[in-house]
Amino acid sequence: MTTVIVVVAALLLIGVYLSWTAGRLDRLHARIDAARAALDAHLLRRASITQELATAGVFDPAASMVLYQAAHAARLAEDEQREVAESELTQALRAVFAERAQVRAVLDAPGGEASAAELVAAVRRVPMARRFHNDAVRAARAVRRHRTVRWLRLAGHAPFPLAFEMDDEPPPALLEPLTPPSPPTAPGESARER
Repeated sequence: MTTVIVVVAALLLIGVYLSWTAGRLDRLHARIDAARAALDAHLLRRASITQELATAGVFDPAASMVLYQAAHAARLAEDEQREVAESELTQALRAVFAERAQVRAVLDAPGGEASAAELVAAVRRVPMARRFHNDAVRAARAVRRHRTVRWLRLAGHAPFPLAFEMDDEPPPALLEPLTPPSPPTAPGESARER
């Protein structure tokens, strides 16, 4: 009789563990889906702002064309080419905004401060969103690598999660403060005396 109770208790514990693991995997996959949706939204926002700036007449025609084509390709890219297209958009942004003069040209245009602030926010959010997505992918992969999960197919028919790898290094000139520097003080004059 005690053997039956021990076996039933062991089976119950194994069932609870397997159920908990399957639930955890389900939550991780939901987290991946939410993180991917957020990443897609940030990437789309970055491409949209870039296209707006490219067509605003702020840049020379070559820079406008480079930005527009890269942003357009990023917006229309299929999943298989998305990482490459987004990396190319990042590289185009770095090439165009390699110098502070380009940022100044955007700031001096009508509505430029708002556009520049939007672009800076989008450029900063993309790496964070990608990091959150890849962290969720890493956690799900760690659980899915367990033998028990593989043997009992606890992940169901969910596809194996893939990280989103792209070049997301923002242009340094964009990350500098957008406000113009304060005028230099005269020798012997402090900032309070002005």
